[in-house]
Amino acid sequence: MRVTFKWLKEFIDIAVSPEETAETLTMIGLEIEGIEKAEGDVVLDVDLPHARHDSIFEVNVTPNRPDCLSILGIARELSAAMNIPLKLSEYNLREEGSDAGFKVEILDADLCGRYAGRVIKGVKVEQSPDWIKQRLLKCGMRSINNIVDVTNYVLLELGHPLHAFDLDTLSGKMIKAGVAGKDNDIVTLDGVERKLPADALLIWDSKNPVAIAGIMGGADTEVTDSTKDIFLESAYFEPTSIRRTSKALGLKSESSYRFERGADIEFLDKALDRAASLMQEVAGGRVYRKIDVYPKKYAPVSINMKYDKVNRILGTDISHAAMINMVKKLGIAVDAGADSFTATPP
Repeated sequence: MRVTFKWLKEFIDIAVSPEETAETLTMIGLEIEGIEKAEGDVVLDVDLPHARHDSIFEVNVTPNRPDCLSILGIARELSAAMNIPLKLSEYNLREEGSDAGFKVEILDADLCGRYAGRVIKGVKVEQSPDWIKQRLLKCGMRSINNIVDVTNYVLLELGHPLHAFDLDTLSGKMIKAGVAGKDNDIVTLDGVERKLPADALLIWDSKNPVAIAGIMGGADTEVTDSTKDIFLESAYFEPTSIRRTSKALGLKSESSYRFERGADIEFLDKALDRAASLMQEVAGGRVYRKIDVYPKKYAPVSINMKYDKVNRILGTDISHAAMINMVKKLGIAVDAGADSFTATPP
């Protein structure tokens, strides 16, 4: 995964060099495979003066750390390791009072644990501003248009995949999440007609499949220059289902890469709001009230840890207070006792 140093510094005030930052990341288990210097046109192939003099880390994120597949995730790890506060901004979102009469239905809650979305009307689809383009380019993504670029930007920034549909192409003013069944196919965004496995989880409108859930959208509902209204999706899809369908179709994407490893079901609404706010900034439009279908609430699992055992396993002599502080900096809730503490991951 490609991570830019300047983007990291928006979440954490790093006072050391990119090289020292890379050493810290490696020390905490995030291997840096290389550091690339971005010097304007040489790397980016665009003339963006404010994009110059940056460093790009090539980070090898192991399969057990899906929480690190984002700028925020990497910054959170650095915050704990460097003992520097994490900076989280509030989103400036102006919201309409209704949900625009749009409906969402989950047909299989075991495969789609939560599905949230927003209608945004009156957007102006055009090229993205340079600052979005250059960040996508640095991280290995090409710019498409301002709406699609925002979904990719938030994917990189916060780690949760999103998808935008052209609202006017969706039949019945509704979305359903359910399996394909027999004899269904779809033309995906890459222009390929795909025969769908019967157990593949799909996103449907009232009549037809419009996306392969968590993997790729359909060509018939893509956002184009003529799009005026959109439906923005942020959902949680079961990892095994996404992996099975991706393998059966021989189709992988940045979204499937993250869903296969496990997305954060509790965080997806924040990613949705960030994207809606950013779309409002770069494309205008009226953002309607969030629709959020969440049939089985996530139940956090708590873990009890003895201070002495932690130090014995690590071969360290960390004080109780320092241990608690380090765990809290990772965003983990802590209930501290005299001999042990209970940690509840988000």
